Amino acid sequence: MSDIKAALRAQAIETPSWAYGNSGTRFKVFAQRGVPRDPYEKLADAAQVHAFTGAAPSVALHIPWDKVDDYADLAAHASNLGVRIGAINSNVFQDDDYMLGSVTNPDPRVRRKATDHLLECVDIMDATGSDTLKLWFSDGTNYPGQDDIRARQDRLAEALAEVYDRLGDDQRFLLEYKLFEPAFYTTDVPDWGTAYAHCVKLGPKAQVVVDTGHHAPGTNIEFIVAFLLREGKLGGFDFNSRFYADDDLMAGAADPFQLFRIMFEVIRGGGYTEDVAFMLDQCHNIEAKIPGQIRSVMNIQEATAKALLVDREALSAAQAAGDVLGANAVFMDAYNTDVRPLLAEVRAEQGLDPDPMAAYARSGYFEKIAAERVGGTQAGWGA
Repeated sequence: MSDIKAALRAQAIETPSWAYGNSGTRFKVFAQRGVPRDPYEKLADAAQVHAFTGAAPSVALHIPWDKVDDYADLAAHASNLGVRIGAINSNVFQDDDYMLGSVTNPDPRVRRKATDHLLECVDIMDATGSDTLKLWFSDGTNYPGQDDIRARQDRLAEALAEVYDRLGDDQRFLLEYKLFEPAFYTTDVPDWGTAYAHCVKLGPKAQVVVDTGHHAPGTNIEFIVAFLLREGKLGGFDFNSRFYADDDLMAGAADPFQLFRIMFEVIRGGGYTEDVAFMLDQCHNIEAKIPGQIRSVMNIQEATAKALLVDREALSAAQAAGDVLGANAVFMDAYNTDVRPLLAEVRAEQGLDPDPMAAYARSGYFEKIAAERVGGTQAGWGA
């Protein structure tokens, strides 16, 4: 049990700056009180999640949503709050020029603009001390014949190669894939295989990131995780939950058993290390921002604790013997274990409140920011 506790204490889950701002769906963004007005206030809110969970030491930035004049100063501000800057996320999907794509656009001027933005993000990595660039492209087509599918892959490869060559020795990029949306006929990076193929061609500093909401219904995500780990190409996760499509709900909300299965493959495949980034990517539309992040962190901790409890020796023996039900029973015994007392004990040993949600509610932080953050422009999608 001491080994399991040590593993849980070492867990680090990165929260996204954009989750603390106003967000929603294409139909409506509901504004909330106390929402940050700039990246500095986003970091202050993220620091609260780490203070109460002890497991969220880094914050991902999104450029230009988190654009500032002095990124070194922003990084110093994060350090003073007890957190650090994590992955830098590019944005090549909210400019009118990108209507027909960014790096795969048929217009070379637009492709140059998009690639220059990606290179700017590497500059920001240098200034903040970040070692990870996260790339997601909304590029694709809506109609058959709209553009040359193969040519778009050539354009994508060219842009990725230029960014790859710009990375420092200790930097990497994670290529994200998405089944569909906003492109509905073809998406230029629609699945893990496409992302994997591009990353393999580029080299060791290019890896795949798995967003748990970016798959067709019924997709076995843990198989993808196991395969990418086996090939040394799993760079990280964007954890969220989905009921229908890319819902971006709190991790573990829709299918906690899936989250457990994923974490088991991570642990079994040797991916429970600093080399694999565990990040949240969520849209808190109707729920409070900071508690939503705290709950997601706790849900991932619970899934991880259960995965660590799987009796690997008994499981291997049952698998080797072809004992189908016996192997499944070992798996289910771990999943059905109530790990909340264990995690409460781990938190107490770290000097934290055993119940992060209740501790945050008692802290008065929300009342404080609701009173102080009046005026200005609230942060949100595109801000």
